[in-house]
Amino acid sequence: MKGVIFDIKRLALHDGPGIRQTVFLKGCPLSCHWCHNPESRSKRIICTKVSEVINGVSVEDTETIGREISAVDLMTSILRDRILYEESGGGVTFSGGEPLMQHGFLLQMLQQCHKHEIHTCVDTTGYAAWETLEKIAPFTDLFLYDLKHPDNEKHLYYTGVGNAKILKNLYLLDSINKDIWIRIPYIPTINDDEADLLKYLGLLAKLNNKPRISLLPYHKLGSHKYAHFQMPYHTMQDIEEPVKESLATVKQLFENEGYYVTIGG
Repeated sequence: MKGVIFDIKRLALHDGPGIRQTVFLKGCPLSCHWCHNPESRSKRIICTKVSEVINGVSVEDTETIGREISAVDLMTSILRDRILYEESGGGVTFSGGEPLMQHGFLLQMLQQCHKHEIHTCVDTTGYAAWETLEKIAPFTDLFLYDLKHPDNEKHLYYTGVGNAKILKNLYLLDSINKDIWIRIPYIPTINDDEADLLKYLGLLAKLNNKPRISLLPYHKLGSHKYAHFQMPYHTMQDIEEPVKESLATVKQLFENEGYYVTIGG
C-alpha cells in the first residue's frame, strides 16, 4: 500500500514523548483560519503556482506539494531512528493534515510499528467516522487530540466543520481508556475569553480520565506560506501572538482543576 505525505521530520521533540519521527500525511477535512500547513489540505499531490521575491523582483514558479511513499519505504525511514526511540522513550507520530483521511495506509503503518515494538502516536482533529478511530485505536499508544474551539458554531466558522463529531469521538476514546493528550490552540480574540475557557473545562470534565493538556500559543510562523502558495490568509493578519502573562494565567486555570499542563507541544 502507498500513502501521500508532504514531510517527514526526524528528531522531533514536540509531537509526543521522547525523540520521535513525525510523518506528515496529506489531506485535512478542516480549513482552520490559522493553519500553518495550508499545503496539507488537499489529499492529492498537487502542482501549484508559488511566488517569492528575489532581489526585489517578484518571481512566479510552480512547485509540487506531496509525494507518494510505500509502506516499505516509510518503515525503512522509521526504523532508521529506532535506537533513539529506545533510548529516549520516543517513537513515531503520524500527523498531517489529518492522518485519518488516509486511514488504510495509517492502519498498516501503525500495525507495522507495533510489530517492531515502536511507540505510536496519532495527532488528530478527531473529525472522522468512529469506525475509523476504532480500527486504529488498538495500535495507537497515544492520541494527540486537537480541540480547536469549545463552541460548536465558532468551531464551524473558524474551521469549516462543527465539533459535535470531534467531541463524540473524544469521549468514545476515553471510554476505552486510550492515552490522550489534549492540544488547545490558544489564539487571542478567538478562543481566549473567560466564557470559552470555562466551556473547555466543562467539556473536559465529562472525561473519565484526566488528560494532559498542551496549550499551543498562536504564532505567525506559517503565514508566509499563504503568500508563497498564493492562498488567502482569512482575517488572521491582525491577530497578535499571546503574551506570556496570559498563557501563564490560562495554564494556572487548568492546573487548578487538576490537569497537568504544558505550553507548547
